[in-house]
Amino acid sequence: MAEETNDEENAELHLHSTGELLRRAREQKNLSLDDIAKKTRIPLRHLESIESGDFEALPGRTYAIGFAKSYARTVGLVDATIGSQLRAEMDEQGHGAYQPEVSGYAPANPSSIPPRYLAWTAAGIGALVLIGYLVWRTLILNPGDLEQVAESDTTAPAENTLPAASGQTVTDGNPGPSSQGTVVLTATEPVWMKIYDAEGERLFEDEMEAGETFTVPTDADDPQILTGRPAALTVTIDGQVVPQLGSAERTIKDVGVSAAALLARETTSDPDADAPSE
Repeated sequence: MAEETNDEENAELHLHSTGELLRRAREQKNLSLDDIAKKTRIPLRHLESIESGDFEALPGRTYAIGFAKSYARTVGLVDATIGSQLRAEMDEQGHGAYQPEVSGYAPANPSSIPPRYLAWTAAGIGALVLIGYLVWRTLILNPGDLEQVAESDTTAPAENTLPAASGQTVTDGNPGPSSQGTVVLTATEPVWMKIYDAEGERLFEDEMEAGETFTVPTDADDPQILTGRPAALTVTIDGQVVPQLGSAERTIKDVGVSAAALLARETTSDPDADAPSE
């Protein structure tokens, strides 16, 4: 009997497009698109594009599938099934590698990078960032090491020192990140997060696996984050690691993740000092 039910469901999926299935399920529950938009917080224009199959109007493949799965759960459909069918439809229409031309959402020329290779590359970058952060944290927590370095500098031969102009200090290293820089969030372990702008419009919502990254759109209006595991995210600005968004297992909400907001947080000694929580 269960096999017959599954066969009927599969036949139904093949007879109708994803948008048509969602629309019919919505109408059976006497819901309008406005109702779905309020329940899911997905912009109405994106819901209309999903129902009509206008994939060009959607903000990228990942977001389109995520929106459709959220829509499916709201109207009582199996989100995994809807997600798989929409993915197949996008592949058939040549949207397999489609990404929006919006700064910050995807690297340049993503179609030239195989998905599996991209995943390994992201994992490698995440590992390097994590190692860099651990080294930085070790130096911060062990000031004695810095004192030893300072003492060794004072005993170095005079010919190895560089004169400094009056009133100036000579420093080594790269300049700090810019307040207009690109912010990248890298998951060091599985973590769910939601990114939204000042108006509450969702920019990203999903569970990230270890090694996965999300680039905060540089043109987003005051982007903010909601997550229950801020310590599972490594944050970089233009490739330079900045302090964590919060401590382990502590929910944070409405914490700014623009470069300017993150750099402003560095002026406080407590990384959780300005992180609202629920």
